[in-house]
Amino acid sequence: QVQLVESGGGLVQAGGSLRLSCTASGSRFRSNAVGWYRQAPGKQRDWVAAITSGGRTNYADSVKGRFTISRDNAENTVYLQMNSLKPEDTAVYYCNSFGSLPWAWGQGTQVTVSS
Repeated sequence: QVQLVESGGGLVQAGGSLRLSCTASGSRFRSNAVGWYRQAPGKQRDWVAAITSGGRTNYADSVKGRFTISRDNAENTVYLQMNSLKPEDTAVYYCNSFGSLPWAWGQGTQVTVSS
């Protein structure tokens, strides 16, 4: 069973940057594609970015060119570097598997971007 812990969120002004971390327990994490997702108040959870076990990446159009996903398999950690943040990026950010059955969701990490 994979357990996920997200961290790194906070309050930042528009145009600023944050780096989120997703640390997992369990060996399955390393062999899976992993995605970042976000959920704004009153909205559904949306996919943001994904990375395969081999490092191939993909992004939602809304974050392409601003966000970068990466992973350190030795540390069982996936990162999301977020630059040029906008108020509409405000949400709780989660990580989970991508393209396969989801693991149990973590608590997420709140990102708030002020204008």
